Amino acid sequence: MNANTRIQWLHKKISMNSYPNAQRLAERFGISHRQAQRDLDYLRRELEAPIDYDKSRKGFYYTAPFSLPLLLTSDNDELYIPEILTVKNRQELAADESIIQMQIPYSATVEIPNKLAAMELNAYVIAKEPHNRYVCEFHSIEKFIGRLLSVDADFRLVEPAWLRDRIVSSAHRVLKNNEEE
Repeated sequence: MNANTRIQWLHKKISMNSYPNAQRLAERFGISHRQAQRDLDYLRRELEAPIDYDKSRKGFYYTAPFSLPLLLTSDNDELYIPEILTVKNRQELAADESIIQMQIPYSATVEIPNKLAAMELNAYVIAKEPHNRYVCEFHSIEKFIGRLLSVDADFRLVEPAWLRDRIVSSAHRVLKNNEEE
């Protein structure tokens, strides 16, 4: 996972009043405690997030409302390094670049009976639930659907319904387009 993903996760947890800390960040993303601390410092210093540490809850919280800034990315760059946009460089954007707002990731619950196949989703899994269910977070709907379809096992999308409907609709369309005449 890149720093952008970690910063988005931190923002989401702080916004939800979950009081994340460097230890939880390091454990969640498999990074060193020092790297987790650098991510928190980046959020505070570079992004000017109004965060403070609550000793009694052993985690960070926002002292004022805060939104993550806009980022400059290329549509086809999977491992992009974002540039924070200033008013000046917003005006200098090239036509082939896009602006996205850092967003709280989508989430879905997927049921996969085959544990080896479920391991193929490890990059997305944030929690395991009973009955072979996995809670996943993702930023790109298309990439997540592609990964689900590439898993060589049966799966069931438990929620959200809109994503399940999208996959089913796409599957019906593909089947119809590939019927033998």
